[in-house]
Amino acid sequence: MFWDCWDQICLDPLAQWVQTDLVPTVPTAPKQTPPTTARKEEEMKVVIAAAGTAGHINPGLAIAKKIQEEQKDSKIIFIGTTRGLENDLVPRAGYELKTIDAYGLSKKISIDNIKKMIKTLKGFGEAKKILKEINPDVVIGTGGYICGATISAAHRLKIPTVLHESNAFPGKAVKMLAKKTDTILVSFKDAIDRIKHAKKIVYTGTPVKIKKQNYTEQQKEEIIKKYGLKKGIPIALVFGGSQGARRINQAIMEIIKKVLNEDYQMIWATGPKQYDIVKEELENDNKNINRIKNMKILPYIYDMEEIMNIADVIVARSGAMTITEIARIGKPSILVPLPNVSHDHQLYNAKVLQDIGAADIILDNELTGKKLNMNIEKIVLDENRCKNMGDKAFTVATDNVENKIYAQILETIKAKRA
Repeated sequence: MFWDCWDQICLDPLAQWVQTDLVPTVPTAPKQTPPTTARKEEEMKVVIAAAGTAGHINPGLAIAKKIQEEQKDSKIIFIGTTRGLENDLVPRAGYELKTIDAYGLSKKISIDNIKKMIKTLKGFGEAKKILKEINPDVVIGTGGYICGATISAAHRLKIPTVLHESNAFPGKAVKMLAKKTDTILVSFKDAIDRIKHAKKIVYTGTPVKIKKQNYTEQQKEEIIKKYGLKKGIPIALVFGGSQGARRINQAIMEIIKKVLNEDYQMIWATGPKQYDIVKEELENDNKNINRIKNMKILPYIYDMEEIMNIADVIVARSGAMTITEIARIGKPSILVPLPNVSHDHQLYNAKVLQDIGAADIILDNELTGKKLNMNIEKIVLDENRCKNMGDKAFTVATDNVENKIYAQILETIKAKRA
C-alpha cells in the first residue's frame, strides 16, 4: 500500500507536512540546483545508497572501488541505516557512511507499519539534506529499502540517478523507483521485461569484489595457515550469506556431532547473529568451538576472495551475488536456495549453474548433514569431477562488469547535464 503511493507521499506537500509537523527535523538550506558546469573528472563526487545485507552492500563497494581506480581523487560517500551490515563493511573498506531512517514496509495496515512509514518519510528529508550538502555528480543505489528515500531525494534535487538490480526478479524498490531513475542496471537479462516504465535499462551483470587469483603454492600455504587449516586436505567453504542460514548451520552441526568430515576440512561462516548460538550448542555437547577437528568456525569471513580461491567446493545459498562470485572464480558448488522468496528467484539462480553441470542443488526442506556430507565428498574426493565442475562454472562468468557499469554511470551524468 505504501510503496504504491510513494510518489504522491514523498514528492508532494503531504511529505513536507509529515516532515515538519509530525516528525520535526533540523531546518535545511534553500533548494539548490546542481551546477550545470561539469566538474573535473578527478573531482567526481558520488553517493552510494546500500543497506542491510552484504548482498546489497558489496556491489556498492565494488562500484566504489572501480570509480576510485578510474578517478583517484573522486569522493565517495555511502548512505545507509544504523542497523545493517553497512556499519561494519563500509568503514572497514575505508569509506564514509552517513545514516538515515529507512525501513522495509509491508502492505498490512498496523500501528508499527505507520510508525515505520513516518520514520521513512523523515529519512527522505534526511537524505535530501545530505545530498544538498554533498552536491554529488550522481547517486547510485545497489539495493535495500534505503534506495527509496535516497533515490527519491536525488530525483527531487535533479541529481543523476543509477540503480542496480542483482536479482532476476526485481524487488519492490526498483519497481517503485523505475519512473524516476535515469538508468537501471540489471544482472540478468530476464529482469528487463519485469521492470515497467523505466527510462533506460542496461544489462551489465553483478559487480563483485572477488576475482579469480592464480596463487603460488607458497601463497596458498600462507592462507591455509592463516585460517588454521591443514595442507593437503580438501577444503569445503560453507556460508549462508551475511546473516547466516539456520538450515545450513543445522546441517553442519550434524556433520560435527557425527564426525562425518574425516576426509576433508571445512571453513564455516555461521553469520554474526548465529555464531553465539552455535558456540553455546557446541559447549552443551562438551565441544570447544575453536578445537574441532577439520573445522574452522567464524562468525563472518571478511577476505572472502582468498578463501574462495583456495577452496575445493563452496556450499551456500544462491543469491545473485554468490552465483556471480562462484562463476567468476570457477568453483564447483552445492547450492541450497532460500525458500519462500519472491518467484523462487534463488532456485532460478542456482539452476544457471546446475544446468551446465557446475553445481548440485539441495532443496532447503531436504537438507540434512548426511546428505550434505555425501555431496561434498562426491566432489572433493574426485579430482576430475571437481575440476570439470569448476571449469564449467567459469564459462558463465560475465566479463567486464565493472567497466560496463562505470561507463553507464558516466553516460548518465553526461546525459543529465546535456
